[in-house]
Amino acid sequence: MTPEAIDKIFRDEAGRALATLIRLVGDFDLAEDALQDAFASALQSWRGGELPANPRAWLVNVGRNKAIDRIRRRIAFRDRQQQVAHDIALNAAACDDLAAPAELDDDMLRLIFICCHPSFAPEVQVALTLRTVCGLTTAEVARAFLVSEEAMAQRLVRAKQKIRLAGIPYEVPMRSALDERLSGVLAVIYQVFTEGYVATSGDDLMRPDLAGEAIRLGRLLDGLMPDKREIKGLLALMLLHDARRAGRATADGDVVLLEEQDRSLWNREQIAQGLQLVEDVLRMPGRPLAYAVQAAIAALHARAPSYQETDWRQIAGLYEVLLRIAPSPVVELNHAAAVSMVDGPARALDLVDALSARGGLDGYDLLPAVRADLLRRLGRHQAAREAYRAACAATRLEPLRRLYARRLAELGANG
Repeated sequence: MTPEAIDKIFRDEAGRALATLIRLVGDFDLAEDALQDAFASALQSWRGGELPANPRAWLVNVGRNKAIDRIRRRIAFRDRQQQVAHDIALNAAACDDLAAPAELDDDMLRLIFICCHPSFAPEVQVALTLRTVCGLTTAEVARAFLVSEEAMAQRLVRAKQKIRLAGIPYEVPMRSALDERLSGVLAVIYQVFTEGYVATSGDDLMRPDLAGEAIRLGRLLDGLMPDKREIKGLLALMLLHDARRAGRATADGDVVLLEEQDRSLWNREQIAQGLQLVEDVLRMPGRPLAYAVQAAIAALHARAPSYQETDWRQIAGLYEVLLRIAPSPVVELNHAAAVSMVDGPARALDLVDALSARGGLDGYDLLPAVRADLLRRLGRHQAAREAYRAACAATRLEPLRRLYARRLAELGANG
């Protein structure tokens, strides 16, 4: 087996393997160290050999043994009896898990509920999930929050210590306690999906493994709490966005913008599922919810026969609703893009410039990218070039950098 193939298995399986190891050993840092040890063993065992029938179970089993070895080295002789009891418990739990693979699947949801404990601030919940569930590096998580790597590392260390010292249990809470964590759980699942839909950085536009995992977790939550509109709304939103995956990039990994996508490549089965969920949510009583409104916007894109035939006026109106119930600079930017298709680029540019002047999206590459596109459509090519250069400098995602560079080349050096 090639190192590249092993790397792909690691990317696909690391999140769930880590989630299971955290449950087994009850410690984030020990589980992360044990998983790294398991990866190192896999590089030696799998290279040039046959792949195990269940790579994730193999990683969990080896990681568990590595964790036991680390525990043995840490515990003094006088504590030997406690250590032996701990070993027995770990072995029993691991054997049960490996005999029932479905148990492993639930560990990701358990891990998210730990990360979303109400004692954590919302930004800590999301950061801890991105680091553990998504497998992002501390540097990547720091960039997502526009803070230094050192500051983010300190936040994560404090969160892990709090979990350990407070004895926060590794479990999905009782049904009576689900509601107080639900908004955080949905937020982090959406963050997992977003990282899969458009990666924070790297050579690949998308990470389908993360998007698929977020959808799986959304389905799991919907089954757990079928009467929750916000869950159905988020699941619909993810399904409708992910349905366009095959049309969003070329075979070489270059970005294909929505107006240029081949809609025959879109996953019609997922679209049908998403549209049904949107209808279900809209029939349920209660005020509009943010995920449901976003899903309704995605539904309009999914239903449109072409980019030109999209109901942009309704989309702009739904963004106005979203701005009232869940205002954010990113929603404002998306609203401006929709307005450009209804009232023209000049009106949208006014909105974008006002947003930029207020701040809140500093370092966010899509702000200068949207502005550049509006300027290009208005024929203000020099200003558009400057905005595309700013977008190139801000992005850490190679496919987007290539897209902005292509736009620059199309505008010419002085045209």
